[in-house]
Amino acid sequence: MGVAVYSSIAAYMVGNRKNSMEEPQMKKLALLMAVALTCSLAFTACGGASSSAPATSASTGNGATAQQLAVQIGPDPETIDPALNSAIDGANMIIHAFETLLIIDKDGKVAPGQAESWEVSEDGMEYTFHLRSDLKWSDGSDLTAEDFEWSWKRAVSPDTAAPYADLFNMIKGFDEAAAGDFDALAVEATDATTLKVTLAKPCAYFDQLAAFTTYSPVQKATIEANGDAWATNPATYVSNGSFTVTDWVPGEYILMSKNDNYWNAEAIKLDSIKFVLMEDANASLSAYENGEILMVKDIPGAEVTNLSKREDFHLDPILGTYYISMQTEKAPFNDAKVRQALSLAIDRKYIAETVMQGTYTAAGNFVGTGLADAAAGSSFMDTAIERNGGKTYIDLEDHEGNVAKAKELLKEAGYENGAGLPTLEYSTNDAGYHVALAEALQQMYKEIGVNMEINVLEWSSFTPTRRAGDFQMARNGWVCDYNDASSLLDLFTTGNGNNDGKYTNAKYDELINKAHATSNVEEYFDYLHQAEDVLMEDAAMIPVAYYNDFYLQSEKLQGTWHSPLGYWYFMYGSIAE
Repeated sequence: MGVAVYSSIAAYMVGNRKNSMEEPQMKKLALLMAVALTCSLAFTACGGASSSAPATSASTGNGATAQQLAVQIGPDPETIDPALNSAIDGANMIIHAFETLLIIDKDGKVAPGQAESWEVSEDGMEYTFHLRSDLKWSDGSDLTAEDFEWSWKRAVSPDTAAPYADLFNMIKGFDEAAAGDFDALAVEATDATTLKVTLAKPCAYFDQLAAFTTYSPVQKATIEANGDAWATNPATYVSNGSFTVTDWVPGEYILMSKNDNYWNAEAIKLDSIKFVLMEDANASLSAYENGEILMVKDIPGAEVTNLSKREDFHLDPILGTYYISMQTEKAPFNDAKVRQALSLAIDRKYIAETVMQGTYTAAGNFVGTGLADAAAGSSFMDTAIERNGGKTYIDLEDHEGNVAKAKELLKEAGYENGAGLPTLEYSTNDAGYHVALAEALQQMYKEIGVNMEINVLEWSSFTPTRRAGDFQMARNGWVCDYNDASSLLDLFTTGNGNNDGKYTNAKYDELINKAHATSNVEEYFDYLHQAEDVLMEDAAMIPVAYYNDFYLQSEKLQGTWHSPLGYWYFMYGSIAE
């Protein structure tokens, strides 16, 4: 969320399947598959907009024409449960169905959401949120501060197995709550409209976290009655945002209709938003060109050069990194020298400029452009380069030199010219540039004597398989959840729910913990820079490129915006005739 890449994460985040999948995730996957099949059978007989209906209209049943916006931001999401989601496509849907205490506005600033005001104690350790009066769920029942208290505790509970549980770790009582003491988290509804939060350590960006999707409220009664299946059935998908799910045909679309019980419903002009669930980029582009959708995120790579010349083509920088995860618990990836060699063998400039046709930027560091440092207006990446003598960790200009170093590292690891190294398996999903990039990696690894096979998985299978660590190498990526380098660096702490490669390093964990324990801004960023040093020296992952979002959007669609965190805000949009 990046929001985990974010992301979809098919364009963001970002092996043979074994029985090593963690049990909570296995249960959830089996449940979701069963419910998806049930929904598919049930919805086939239901009414609802056709997947080929025009993007600009839908019948209201009384002769009038309603405004229905149809867009494509990815295929079927793994989940749209705010606590379980870690992908950018799911998050983009969730922000239309749910609203957090605070929100990020069009200018990228924290603004009131479900809370109309909030206060912070002088020492920054206590937040008090004052909710708007008469807030309602989409089913018309009352929403109170107790709903936020229960929802945050649910997200931390080990029974939920939320991949983003660690985003609550600055709240007092987190460790106890994560160990199973549900009520230990220091979040308290002191009355129906007041939520008091006590932190265990300073967190300068807590207001941004309070605007993140995992911090959304969910309805306790609905979840207790339906379990995880509540988020797969429109009849039980009770939400509190500007829209609510009213129809869902897996593999075709998710239809969200305006929530008349939303506190700011008068500002919502659209009657419905149809998220068309297409995984085939060619089909997505065709639907856009035919006017069936007014915005398309997944564009065929072969078409980018021509499409980029059009006025409806957009290329927006976002805060995130496309990287490769390696299962560090498995040989040969448990050897840092092998990981370093696999990283150095990659020609990042060729990948970014040729394979990705200039839509991404080559990454020499892990933390990329746009993220702030200690001083006002400063850049974390620029500071990292200064600390490193004016150089990035990976020399982007000397591919031949990098390849020579990679060969030497393999020799030191006992695999001279790749001898004795088994064929590696690289897992990816088939969207955007992912397969083309994998094919480029194949050729680059041959230069150092390494053979690699490509394992292409469907998106719905790819993310749970990767999260379970059931892979050797896998494409990955993360779009930041807030403008702070910790949004990326925290991913690689031991036990983090989005640490797909299961990397662990005591020194790294110590530096991250020290960063989060200090209230001194300069010390905080110094610890983060030291942590990135460790991460890159250890090749905990392989940074490849920095993200940009590229997409087509019709000029008919007005009043929407796209944020550097990778979100599209359609809720206040309208369609010009």
